[in-house]
Amino acid sequence: MDNQRDYLIHPQFIVLYLLLASLSFLFLGFSMAYLYNRVQNGLPPIELPSLFYFNTLILIASTYLLKLTKKAYLDDDTESYQKLLWGILSLTLLFLVLQVCAWLQLQNNNVSLTGSNMGTYLYVVSGLHFAHVVGGLPFLVYFIHIAYKRMKEPVSVLIYFSDPDKKRGLDLLTIYWRFLDYLWIYLVLFFLINFLIK
Repeated sequence: MDNQRDYLIHPQFIVLYLLLASLSFLFLGFSMAYLYNRVQNGLPPIELPSLFYFNTLILIASTYLLKLTKKAYLDDDTESYQKLLWGILSLTLLFLVLQVCAWLQLQNNNVSLTGSNMGTYLYVVSGLHFAHVVGGLPFLVYFIHIAYKRMKEPVSVLIYFSDPDKKRGLDLLTIYWRFLDYLWIYLVLFFLINFLIK
């Protein structure tokens, strides 16, 4: 018997929450540094390229698919569950590609990584978010791989859906992905508000 299942809060959740708390403080620190630097030096704010807003819609759609994925899991709906996981992966890859295009938009608007103090903050913060999305990709791909590998016949499907380890894995993945989605929305709103109040 797996003794880990006797924990009130599984250690994997504790580790994840600690990671997300540290990331929250990191991005909050960058936000405050940006605001302080801008006010202290009287620098103009950065206008976000349009693709940043479009990427926000992609992440909102991704969060919605996660909600549907959890429902499909609880309903033992194999086909929908697998398709939704692929949908989340597709949206994530689209987000990454468009984020690179958004940086190119910044370059075209003469906002370079080293040319503007405020621009540097935007590149660093969005780059860190990009890196954490990339860091989560292997876990998402592995999760999809296991879902297809273990769900080929009725018995294996039943075992998969009744396995608490798989449910915990989906919960961990959902928490991490939603955190990245909400973090992106916060960052976009932060830079947008800074631009509007000038």
